Amino acid sequence: MSQTTASTSDRPDGPLAEAYQSWSDAAAAVVAKSRRTTVEELGATAEELLSTDTIDGLRIRPLYTRKDETAEAGLPGSFPFVRGADPDRDVVMGWRVTERFGDDTAGAAEVNESILEALANGTSGLWLRIGDALGADDLATVLDGVYLDLIPVTLDAGIEGIAAARALLALREKAGAAPQAAEPTPATVTSFGFSPLTAAFSGRPTVDVAEATALAAEAPSTVRSFRVDGTDFATAGADNGLELALVVAAAVTHLRDLTAVGVSAADALRQITFAVSAGDDQFATIAKFRALRKLWARVAEVVGAPDAGAALTHGVTDLSMQSQRDPWVNMLRTTIAAFGAGVGGADQVTVLGFDAAIPADRRTSSASFSRRIARNTQLLLLEESNIGRVLDPAGGSWFVETLTEEMAANAWSVFGEIETAGGYRAVLDSGWIADQVSATLARRDDSVAHRRIAVTGLNEFPNLDEKPLGTDVADIDDVPGGSPRLARVGRAFEELRDRSDAVLTETGRRPSVLLLPLGPVAEHNGRTTFVANLLASGGISAINPGPLTPDAIADAVRDGDTSIAVLCASKQRYADDGAAALAAARATDLSTVLMAGPDKEWPDEQKPDGSLRIGIDAVTTLRELLDQLTHESAGASS
Repeated sequence: MSQTTASTSDRPDGPLAEAYQSWSDAAAAVVAKSRRTTVEELGATAEELLSTDTIDGLRIRPLYTRKDETAEAGLPGSFPFVRGADPDRDVVMGWRVTERFGDDTAGAAEVNESILEALANGTSGLWLRIGDALGADDLATVLDGVYLDLIPVTLDAGIEGIAAARALLALREKAGAAPQAAEPTPATVTSFGFSPLTAAFSGRPTVDVAEATALAAEAPSTVRSFRVDGTDFATAGADNGLELALVVAAAVTHLRDLTAVGVSAADALRQITFAVSAGDDQFATIAKFRALRKLWARVAEVVGAPDAGAALTHGVTDLSMQSQRDPWVNMLRTTIAAFGAGVGGADQVTVLGFDAAIPADRRTSSASFSRRIARNTQLLLLEESNIGRVLDPAGGSWFVETLTEEMAANAWSVFGEIETAGGYRAVLDSGWIADQVSATLARRDDSVAHRRIAVTGLNEFPNLDEKPLGTDVADIDDVPGGSPRLARVGRAFEELRDRSDAVLTETGRRPSVLLLPLGPVAEHNGRTTFVANLLASGGISAINPGPLTPDAIADAVRDGDTSIAVLCASKQRYADDGAAALAAARATDLSTVLMAGPDKEWPDEQKPDGSLRIGIDAVTTLRELLDQLTHESAGASS
């Protein structure tokens, strides 16, 4: 739906305001009823009560209407490029399905064979890792048979970046002319992949900035030298607004370096591309790509070359969102991320393998299977769902347009702080970037620990019977494509699971907690299920003997063979049988007796030792339980 200027009838004092007020009154009545109170006692509007805040401080409202409309964002391929960088994108092909090669130990000939097979099966862009198994001298073999005028190639060559870039240039010059000349487009741009400024934060090996700038100054217009990599920040814990602000700040620094050696502003702008992290929040991902183009267009306008401000973007599914446990769920996460990047207008998209977060020597699926699923994830979106056939399909959505504007404004504000402090290099050297990323990481970790952010298969709905990967896997961050600062979302829960695996390997039995359900199943089932799910997320097995009376608790404790138990009952059942059940549990060898549900539901002065309920710091609670269980188990065995 296209956005237009609001008509007179849609102004705040017109029918729109009346309709919105009617909705607000009705929504407030529903909220009040659900909270068993009155509208007058709510203390806030329905919109405020139903809104949620993102980690980067943006507020997501429950309803977006014509009052949220913004000015028309223009057409794809024209300033301010919010709707896309390429006005002539092939709607049959859509974005480029870019596959990464060179992360394993395969030799040049083997990689070339894999590349040609991938190109024959839907891959339309290449991302090459140079520096370990492959060297710059191997590029001729690796790219043998690849049409370099049609297939965009992006290098990730670390300290060999300059040599690899020169080798790639030589290959392009030697390549024979195509039978039918193809004009270069944003979809076929080759990138040397230099990312020295962002790599300086993440700790990845990289090239010297001065050497890279000198090469960029002499590079032909058909290639781009710098690839400002937002994944260096995102996988370390940066939120969306901070990632955007930092990549724009780094790109502006490259822009200044290039113009300082005599490159015009327009040509300097055309030497930069962007890598953007695509996460499993589809709307945030859509808005992030659109906001980045808006921000970069503004930079281009300021330096006097607005027509050269089309930001070329390479969306990469966020490695930090991937779990090691139940890795099959990552297929769904990367599908959502690829969808968000594609709808957001990414020029290239790379879907990392579903097992990318697992160290290579611990993976249970073949590399070819992982590649095929990653490739077909995008092909399904393009070929079956036809996502790429529409340019900027989210354009005109009041929610997406508003989120784009707010995310861009947030990032521009942070970018302004960086510029005021002296620019990207100054804030990098001062430690400001590390402090900001650490702060957003801490907020994210806190939300995950309290399970406000759900990670399916880890802090929600874990599969405790999953085959162990081996101990201390969560502490291994040396995975292909990762950086020394990689901080995966679910790592705290995976560390707990690693501890449980170690106990299982050593004793043949996982740490266990006994459930003491009181009353009929219909009364306690919700809480026994909640507690079992919570315990399993920390690698602790729940022993459920079924409904118990206080008199049967002693036998259940004896059969359970554990030192910790959890009373599970309804509020009314606690009032009726809680005191007797607690007394019976205290009379056994149990060292700790907890309750399921809020503490305020306990009717007696003699209270359990704690409660397991919604909103607790699950990581801290589970760590303490594991400490107690393993300590007491070690003491008993000695």
